[in-house]
Formats: sequence, structure tokens, C-alpha cells
Amino acid sequence: MSQTHVIVNPLSGERITILRTAAETAGTVLDWELLLAPGGRVPSSHAHPEQTETFTVIEGRMKFRVGWRRRIVTSGQTLRIPPGTVHHFANAGSIPARVSVESRPALAMEELLETAAAMAQEQHAARRALPRPVDLALFMTDFEREVQAPFLPRGLVRAATRRLASLARRRGLDERYRRLGRPGLVGADDRN
Repeated sequence: MSQTHVIVNPLSGERITILRTAAETAGTVLDWELLLAPGGRVPSSHAHPEQTETFTVIEGRMKFRVGWRRRIVTSGQTLRIPPGTVHHFANAGSIPARVSVESRPALAMEELLETAAAMAQEQHAARRALPRPVDLALFMTDFEREVQAPFLPRGLVRAATRRLASLARRRGLDERYRRLGRPGLVGADDRN
């Protein structure tokens, strides 16, 4: 097993510990533990087009919205989110929630978590309410197999983000964003 890798997102209150990487599981799964502060929540609703995400609450209470349904998941309970299902989650209690999470297949989910946290750290330091639109387009293009925007036609979002990301790359506007990710981060253009 590799050494412990911890990812901290100051905006969402997430502390993510990678337990088993894609490399360790031949890409079948990314196992991670989520420690979510009271009041912490994933920044927005989203879906994973190709991945199943399974959450098992170890301590605390989590509030999930899966599609239009709301659900409270407590210690010892598991919730499975099928591919393509829009979801959102938050800590529903007054203590940190500790959750075991499994992303299947792993794809580039670890890199997505790292990049999202780096973007949040920069956004937090600059006291911006939202990420830069160019950064968001590059992120959505880099990780289009791992995440998609909810409720909007996937083809329309892909066309818009790919066009903006391409323009950003041609004009060199992607350099700062690329520095946020892990060295050697593979973009979607290189993975397809």
C-alpha cells in the first residue's frame, strides 16, 4: 500500500484520505475516506457518468439528495449512487462525519479530488465566491468521464466547456490552472 495521501478542501470542509489508489487496484476502484466538518457539503450537485459511488457512514450523519429524493444516512448505513445519477451530500450533524467512499471504476477520480481542492484553496485565498469560468471549463473538460453538471444536456455542456477550454489553451490561459493540479496531470484531450 502507498503512503497516506490527504486532500483538504477549505471551502467544502472536506478532508479526504486516499486509502487505495487506482494504480493499486488496476483501475477498478479508488477507496477513500471522507471526513466532513459540521456544516460541510460538496460544493454543488453533480453526477458521475461512468462511475458508481458507494458511501458508508462510519461516524456521524450525512444528508444526501439523490435525484429529487432526500435521505439521511447514519453510522453503519450504506448508500450506493449509480452512474449518471445526480446527487449532493452534506454533513447533517453537529460532529464531523466520517464516511468510507468507493468510486468504481477509479478513472482519474483521485486527480479530480486533488484539482478541485487546489482550485478551492486558490478561490478561498482570493476570497472569490465562485471559481474562475476558464478554470471551471478546463476542469469539466479534463474530468468529463468523472463528473458532469446536473440537469443540463451533457452534449451541450461538453460542447461549451470544450470550446472555452480550447480557446483558453490557445491563449495560454490554462497555465495557472495546470499549476494547480498534480504534476503530469493528464487532460481529457490526452485520455480520449
